[in-house]
Amino acid sequence: MVAFTAVLAGCGGMSRGWLNALAEHPLLKGRVRIVGLVDLDPATAQARAAEFGLLDAAIGADLDEMLARTKPDLLFDVVVPGARADVVATGLRHGCHVLSEKPMAASIEQGRAMIAQAAAAGRVHAIVQNRRFIAGVRRIRRLLEEGALGRLTALHCDFFVGAHFGGFREDMDHVLLLDMAIHTLDAARFMSGRAPRAVYCLETNPAGSWYRHGAAANAIFEFEDDIVFNYRGSWAAEGANTSWESAWRLVGTRGTLLWDGADTFQARIVAGDTGFFRDLEDIEVPAPADADQTHGHASVIADFLAAIESGRPPETASNDNIKSLAMVFAAIESARTGRRVSIAV
Repeated sequence: MVAFTAVLAGCGGMSRGWLNALAEHPLLKGRVRIVGLVDLDPATAQARAAEFGLLDAAIGADLDEMLARTKPDLLFDVVVPGARADVVATGLRHGCHVLSEKPMAASIEQGRAMIAQAAAAGRVHAIVQNRRFIAGVRRIRRLLEEGALGRLTALHCDFFVGAHFGGFREDMDHVLLLDMAIHTLDAARFMSGRAPRAVYCLETNPAGSWYRHGAAANAIFEFEDDIVFNYRGSWAAEGANTSWESAWRLVGTRGTLLWDGADTFQARIVAGDTGFFRDLEDIEVPAPADADQTHGHASVIADFLAAIESGRPPETASNDNIKSLAMVFAAIESARTGRRVSIAV
């Protein structure tokens, strides 16, 4: 039995991932009925409806009119970042629970306004941080929670991908930090379980970049409990792509974990107390605590639906996700000023 009705706003390429998950994944299949599709170009919405067999869905370009006509439970916000604030406000005004693509907002002030609007409406607003809902990230979180590496002292990650998207990304300001790095920064915050406190960042647009601005960045984040998170990334790095999840090194007082961002882990801890280099032993990286939290897009949407049904906050609620957004904007401010910037929400 269908539990929710929904309108999807923004029918570009990103919408395919949403609609595929809703139609096919066991966590979601049959739980949500799409009653409307909205796009600035109605022909794009019509094409997406035809692609997914949404023959009964209303098609339009006016979100306010669509929500008034269809009265859905949910709004799925898949619009470009610059349109997000108006779309979220419209959805909440119509009494919808809203699930938004990342980034959550184009500024911290907009993010705070969204949180206040959701609270005033008594509705859930959450963000699709799908890359924290994968097995590797969940396994690392569990390993750290179990204390296998001792006290965490540092996280280091490398993200180097030569990605030729075309379209709006190649004309964005701060494209790496704002559109992609937030996944990695959010993952670091989730893995460590600690809040960010400050950052120093150098942002560049390397020679040969096909992006207009900010295709690369190096950032040093200070987390609570004296944990340091080093981020190195580029979207204009040809020749040796890392995983989309980055390549990671996490250091604790007892040992180190390496993760290639895909399926390869290496975790070793100290096994002796003598010698210039201490003896080491391999340890297993445990399975995720909950396999249902490892299916990316489908798991984010399922968590959103479960939160609405149970009355609990979703994991990626906007009042939590703004902490990851704050990391992004603090890094941008640091790059602009050349100074260390404190992070506060």
